[in-house]
Amino acid sequence: MAEREAEAAVAETLRKLAVVFADFEQRLEATPLIRRLTRGRFEVADYHAFLINLRQQVKDGALWMSRAASNIGEDHLELRSTLMRHAVTEHRDFRLLEADFTASGGALEDIQSAPKNVGSEALSAWMFHEASKPDPFGLLGAMFIIEGLGSIKARPWGLKVQERLALPDEAVRFLLYHGDNDAEHMKEFEEMLGMVLPDPFIAERIVTTARVTARLYALQIEEIAA
Repeated sequence: MAEREAEAAVAETLRKLAVVFADFEQRLEATPLIRRLTRGRFEVADYHAFLINLRQQVKDGALWMSRAASNIGEDHLELRSTLMRHAVTEHRDFRLLEADFTASGGALEDIQSAPKNVGSEALSAWMFHEASKPDPFGLLGAMFIIEGLGSIKARPWGLKVQERLALPDEAVRFLLYHGDNDAEHMKEFEEMLGMVLPDPFIAERIVTTARVTARLYALQIEEIAA
């Protein structure tokens, strides 16, 4: 009975998260940067601006994930271990962005010294705020948004960048890599949901956190101006 309840709660939470993600996709498609990419007016300067701003969020990702894991109590050690593995796997991903930047003609010091934009600042502050709470299970909703973006959008975006700019694979490795690997992370995400559900309060918090994360992530992309 408990297992069936957990499965039902996971399925219902995933349904609600899918609704949030659909709205998130629409917001992204409406941003100036993504419109330029999908409508064929994308330039190298646009790609460099994208990489510069994405680097800030990606570099912080492993840090807030590690903080969240450290705040998970002993009742959920398996979830703590899973988050720690994610943090270890992804903590050097920002180096891929730097490599893509230089392979596409940018100077390394430019991407390393660039400040966060308004959206990146807000997103980072939000993620660390949530990660600092005891048992920050709501961050599973944030992971759904970020990992979902990687599994659904990263590869198509990477291929479009290559098509528009005639870049080699080594200049779009971050997008192509995450497009190939984040789908597996989404399978693991369902398992993580099962570790904390059913609990109506936690389920609601996961969906709320996903909604806030999606809005702030979209703001981050909106603020990118080449």
